[in-house]
Order: sequence, then structure tokens, then C-alpha cells
Amino acid sequence: MLAMALSTAPAHAEDGYELWLRYHPLATEQASLYRSRASQLIAGSATPTQTVTRKELLSGLNGLLGREPTSSDTVTSDGAILVGTPSSSPLIASLRLDTKDLGKEGYLIRSVTVDGHTATAIVGNEDVGALYGAFHFLRLVQTERSIDRLDVRESPHIKLRVLNHWDNLNGEVERGYAGASIWDWWKLPDWRDPRYTDYARANASIGINGTVLNNVNAGAEILTPRYLEKVKALAEVFRPYGIRVYISVRFSAPMEIGGLKTADPLDPNVQHWWRSKADEIYKIIPDFGGFLVKANSEGQPGPQDYGRTHADGANMLADALAPHGGVVMWRTFVYSQTNADDRAKQAYTEFKPLDGHFRDNVLLQVKNGPVDFQPREPYGPLFGAMPKTPLMMEFQITKEYLGFATHLVYLGPLYEEVLSSDTMAHGQGSTVAKVIDGSLGHHTLSGIAGVANIGANRNWSGSDFNQANWYVFGRLAWNPTLASRTIAEQWVRMTFTNNEAFVKPVVEMMMGSREAAVDYMTPLGLHHIMGPGHHYGPAPWDASEARADWRPVYYHRADRNGIGFDRTRAGSDAVDQYAPPIAAQFNDVKQTPEQLLLWFHHVPWDYRMRSGHTLWYELVAHYTQGVDDVKHMQETWRGMDGYIDAERYQQVAAYLAIQEKEAQWWRDACIAYFQSVSGLPLPSGFAPPQHDLKYYESLTFKNVPGYSSW
Repeated sequence: MLAMALSTAPAHAEDGYELWLRYHPLATEQASLYRSRASQLIAGSATPTQTVTRKELLSGLNGLLGREPTSSDTVTSDGAILVGTPSSSPLIASLRLDTKDLGKEGYLIRSVTVDGHTATAIVGNEDVGALYGAFHFLRLVQTERSIDRLDVRESPHIKLRVLNHWDNLNGEVERGYAGASIWDWWKLPDWRDPRYTDYARANASIGINGTVLNNVNAGAEILTPRYLEKVKALAEVFRPYGIRVYISVRFSAPMEIGGLKTADPLDPNVQHWWRSKADEIYKIIPDFGGFLVKANSEGQPGPQDYGRTHADGANMLADALAPHGGVVMWRTFVYSQTNADDRAKQAYTEFKPLDGHFRDNVLLQVKNGPVDFQPREPYGPLFGAMPKTPLMMEFQITKEYLGFATHLVYLGPLYEEVLSSDTMAHGQGSTVAKVIDGSLGHHTLSGIAGVANIGANRNWSGSDFNQANWYVFGRLAWNPTLASRTIAEQWVRMTFTNNEAFVKPVVEMMMGSREAAVDYMTPLGLHHIMGPGHHYGPAPWDASEARADWRPVYYHRADRNGIGFDRTRAGSDAVDQYAPPIAAQFNDVKQTPEQLLLWFHHVPWDYRMRSGHTLWYELVAHYTQGVDDVKHMQETWRGMDGYIDAERYQQVAAYLAIQEKEAQWWRDACIAYFQSVSGLPLPSGFAPPQHDLKYYESLTFKNVPGYSSW
């Protein structure tokens, strides 16, 4: 089986396929030390999940230590590893370990003594918990952490931890930069690519327990019997790894494939159609997760087409799924071309009045910021505004606005920044993390979603460093209070090497990469100034789109007097969608964090920043610093030659060269444009753009990766 053969293959050129599950031999001294603590494996194989847990441990330890532990039913020497649940293993039951608060997915890893022998117990209440514990144990070995005197106790903070695939049935991936879709719908259900198993392994290793298989801009065809059989095949592959499947559904499906004349959620025939469809799905896939819905947004059909609310639409679907335990994840990413109000306000305006009107099995899926996955945004105001409704986070793992596949931008700091933001909704300490884990509103249902960056490329994500964003999403989905730096270090050690001379500088490079991208793309609160449609490259001058809120000029509002979007009480008043203490801060230009200054304020070019320099000077300085930071990343990487395999080293080096070239393009094009608007000379000491503004405006691009029509 490919998934297991990977870790035992002889040394070869590396292509990134193994991800962080790269069970390559540890140094001889380290391997010898761990072998004495992993001499036996006592693990069941009575269920599919027990079987994959056992295989993973045998494969991982054999690859890392150069020797597979012996299999046994009893502890006969020091260094045994016991894996399972109290109900499946009499030996584990005899240890009388306290598992009552672990839930279904939690686990403990405890150093114990059995019949006078030292041992390590990896225990969950259910098989999937033991699987997660096994991956944790392997991570400790892989990163060369001590496994003596272990006392680890872990449970997920968030119930639903899912990937959203924006994959279309024709193989295209919207905003995907790693090739075609990994789902070969044409060959399913008869051919189940071994890659699907490796995908499940990777997700389970970081605690992801759900996957939405298709694009939120969904067609109705996936609900037909032919495609449900294909979904069933994937569900069967994923099930042993604790992963449930979900599908995005088109709200007008009753009309498109059901023969009805309406999709009105209050129409009894429509309600009956969805109930029957849910019954059909669960007969085929008994553990089906539920539906993801994009409705009345960017032209998608929805309940507002019939004068109904989002709650009416979500509740109708929720009622169909409820008898089967399914959930509805209803996206709040809504804005209308007929609504002249600030686009950043529209989700709050539509959903805030509906707080408490949704069924218990509905989660509102809210993007991290109020516009659209920008390099930096303030947290979305809905996170502090709907205490009666469970909200789930939607992050974007694929880098739609952050350099696609070729720019090295580690998203951990972005995720951490948002999750740690204090909404002040219930006083100080009301962080976004506490909203989405349900603790703030005392909700039993909680969730987090990441728009997947996975494709058919051999290295899964288009580049090795993009894999880190998949990894950090999963780790923070399990525990949103973890530090992104700690996660970055784990990933580097597992993906490349434990050599400190490599680990420390590369982690530093990763931790500064997101801020570098903000600086060379959209510093000081600028946003949405990329090329229209494909979102590749800078285009702050563009006003070509039919919709005002798709035009960069709508967002930066630069003129001779200044720059920035006035969202204060004197402007669009987006500030008052936040809790009063936060609103007061954002409303005051002096109190607003400078990293969000132009998000909330239209500021004169000669405005004095905290540094004492003018806004114009600081804007040019930030753009320049972003390019310099990428050059420093290149210097750091050049010093890493020889520490890892040549193949991956060379690809990263090539991509950093692309990133430097494109960072320079961003810097020069934006400075040229804003200088033309402001009429100001370039501040002293800064190099002028390499070309004139007409050159940058003349650049056009076709067949850009990840851009597809719906």
C-alpha cells in the first residue's frame, strides 16, 4: 500500500509527497535511545481505525528508528507501547486511567508500569482518540522530544474541524494553485486512488475530522445518485481516519434536479424534497456530515430570492438533516451589488438581526475578516455580535491574495492574530478563539473551516512551504490557543530536519514572512488592490469591473488629499459594528493601530505617524521593507544549502527568486500609482520604481492559475 510504503522506501530524491509524515531515520544515537522505549507494540486490529493506528505506529517507528517494534499481547520487557481504549483492551482497562473528560476524540499518553516493566499507554475513549494519540506520540519521536515520564492529556477545543475544497466536478480548483483537483470524479467510485488514503492520514495526523468535497459555488449535480455513490466511496476511505464527508449544495437544487418550480424554503414541497434527499444520502452514507451553503452571495441563489431570510433557508435544510445528526454550515460571506453600503458592513447587517433564530444544528461560517481573506484585516465584527448563535471560523489556507503557490508566506501568524483578537463582547478576554470554540456563548456545537490548498501536484500544495499552512490550520483547529511559532518549529523538524542550524533560521524566516507580504502588497491597512478577477499582482488603478466593490479604487480611495477608506462615524460607520471599546478605538485615528490605519481612516498624505514621518514616507518605507525582507529570506535560505535534499532546496530557492521579483513589482507599481495620485516627490533615500506607471498599467495576464468561472 503506497501510504505505508512511503516511510520505508530507500533514500531517494525528495519531492514533498510525504508532507510532515516523513518517517526518515533519526540520527544513530537518537534512534538507539528511542528503540529502548519502543521495543513492543500492543495494539488491536479488530476495527478499521485500530488497524490503521497499528499500521501507522509500526511504519512510523520502523522508519524513524530503523527497527519495527515486536508485536505482542502482553508486556514482556521495558519499553512497551500500549494503544487502545479501556473497552477494547483489558490490559488498558486494568490501568484504570482517568479518561472520563477526554470525550470521543481526546487521548492521553502516560508513562506507566505494567508487571514491573516501564511502558507508554496511548489511550482514548474511542478508537479515533487513540489514533490521534498515536500521531502525537510519533510527532514526539520525530521531533526528538523526550518520551520519558510522559503525562499528555489532549482533547480538541473545537468540535468540527474541516477543510473546504473549492474543487469543481470538472477537475478545476477555484483559487487552487497546486494543479487539478485530487478527486478523480470520473473514475470514482470504482477506482480509489491510494492518494486518498494518504490525504486522510495527513488530515488525521493534525486532527482534521471533516472535509467538504466540492466548491461553495456549487452545482446541483453532486446531489444526484450517480455522484452520491462517488461521495460514498470517498467516505469509506476516510472513515477509519475519523473523517466525515460534507458537500456544498446549491440552494436551487429542488428546481434544477428535482423538477419543482420553486426553491422557496417555506414551500412544503421544497421542504419535502430536501427531507427525502437527506434520507437518500444517509441511506448511502450513514455518517454523512451535512451541508455547506453559499446563498444570496455573488449571484448564488438563496432564500432572499423568495423574500425569506437566511435563517429561513438554513433552518429548512437543518430540519432535513436533524433526524440523522447532520449539520448545516451556512456562510455569512454575503454582499450585493444593489447595496451601496460599505461592503465590509453587509454580513453584519444581514445576520446580526437573526441572532438566536437558527436551529441548534446550524453553524454560521464567518470569514476571519469583514471583506475577503486579505493579507491583513481586522477580525470580522460578527464574532462579537451573535452570542445566541454558534459561529465557526473560515480561514483561507490557499493563498489567493498572498502570492499563490510561489510566495513563501506562513499563515500561522495571521491565524494567531485573528484568534487572539479580543472582541470585548463580554468584557475583556472575549477572544475570537473563545467565540468559535463555543465557550463564550456556551454552545455545544463549534467549528472551524479552512479553504484547502491541496491539489494534484506531487507535493500536494504547490510548494513545500505551503504545506505548513495546511499543517498550522489543523493544529490551531485542534487548539486555537497554540503559538504559531511552536507549530512552525514542529513542522520544520518533521518536514526537513532536526538540525538546529537549519531549524532556527528557517523558523525565523517563516515567522516574518507574512508581515513581509503585507508590507510589499498592502501596508498600513490597504486592502483589495490586486488585479481584478484573477487577483494576481498589483492594480490599485483598476476601475474596470462592473461592480464598484470589485474595484481596487473602491477600497483605497486615494486622491490628491489623502488615502484610505473612512469607516469612522463620519464615514461608513463600520466601526460601530464592533463592541463599544473597540469601536471607540477604531473611530479615533490616533488610537487605531497603524497596521489598520487605512482600513478605517482616510488620512492626509502629510499625516504624522508615530515615527514622526509622514504617511507618504511610511507607505514608501513599508513597501521597500517588504522587498528587503524577501531578499533577507533569500540570504537565509542560501545558508541552508546542504542541510536538506537538493531537490527541495532548489525549488524553494527558485520560488524565493520569483517572490523577490514579484515583491519588487508590487512595490514599484503601487508607489508609481500612489505618487501619480498624490503628486508628491519620492521621499529621499528611496529608489524610484523601475518602470513608469504606464508600463505597470499595461501588463495583462491570461490563464492565471486558480481562476475559473463558476
